[in-house]
Amino acid sequence: MKMICAIIKPFKLDDVRSALAGIGIDGMTVSEVKGFGRQKGHTELYRGAEYQVDFLPKIKLEIATQSEEAERVIETIIEAAGTGKIGDGKIFVYDLQQTVRIRTGERDLDAI
Repeated sequence: MKMICAIIKPFKLDDVRSALAGIGIDGMTVSEVKGFGRQKGHTELYRGAEYQVDFLPKIKLEIATQSEEAERVIETIIEAAGTGKIGDGKIFVYDLQQTVRIRTGERDLDAI
């Protein structure tokens, strides 16, 4: 099993969610986060004064999936979230040791 963590631009969330539903992914965790990478933030103007915004708003998606499906999920996220511009985000893939559904006690793939 794999845990896929994707950091994407907020306005791409609906596109990514629809694309993932199209390949059969029916569950994910979505969080609003802030951060920066090579994008390094940007400058904004407020009441005539410039100030630096270091942490940019992003969306963090977490998707637990079978190992065999991980590459297809990754490719789908890349296609749906990509704009070709700096700040499109990153995808991190972790090995998922165990999953337990709290309500029923089901484990691993049955719990996903």
